[in-house]
Amino acid sequence: MPQHQSAKKRMRQNEKRRQRNKSHKSRVNSKIKKLRNLDDKEEAQELLNDVKGELDRLASKNIIHKNKAANYKSKLEKHVNDLA
Repeated sequence: MPQHQSAKKRMRQNEKRRQRNKSHKSRVNSKIKKLRNLDDKEEAQELLNDVKGELDRLASKNIIHKNKAANYKSKLEKHVNDLA
C-alpha cells in the first residue's frame, strides 16, 4: 500500500481512469459487434459513421492505439461495402 498522500491520490486517479477507459472500450466493442451482425447496408452505413467517430475519439485520448483504430475502421468499411 502507498505511504504518501500523493501516492494514495495517484492510486485513486488511476482506478477511476481505468474504469472510465474500460467502459469506453466496452461501448465501442459492443457497437462493432452490432455492426458486424447487420445485413442492411444503409443501417450499417449510419452505424459505421458513429463507430468511426468513437474509434477516433478513443485513439485521440490514447485509450487505444491509433493504428488499431485505423485497422478497425478499414475492416469495418470493407464489411459495409461488401453488404448487398
